[in-house]
Amino acid sequence: MSAVPRSEKSGRAERPSGRFRRMLDRLSSSQEDLESEELREDSHASGCTRISECTDRQIVKVTGTLRTVTLRPRAGVPALEAELFDGTAPLDVVWLGRRSIVGIEPGRKLIASGRIAMSHGRRVLFNPKYELRPLGKE
Repeated sequence: MSAVPRSEKSGRAERPSGRFRRMLDRLSSSQEDLESEELREDSHASGCTRISECTDRQIVKVTGTLRTVTLRPRAGVPALEAELFDGTAPLDVVWLGRRSIVGIEPGRKLIASGRIAMSHGRRVLFNPKYELRPLGKE
């Protein structure tokens, strides 16, 4: 029998892994952290780009949950604005010329695609193609 701890033999980190460790991590995490982790996993599973990795003028396909939806005119034109969050970063989604869109509401999951723009240091997606995710999967 060796005096070297098992974790050092296998070259693994000191932190134990497995079901018990994951359960302890979940119990000690805040609700917001758990939701962010779930959104990151969903983004990865759907093959979409993470919002935090999006750069200016890049054509992307992103997914996440709408946090807020507001009507805010831009240059005298109605504009429906929503904040999409995928667990890594927020993205402002703007539909110009629209006062409302059926299904676009806080808490709804969607997939959006288009060209990213940077406005005042925030990522913005204007008039994206979008697909509402089914409510049953939420």
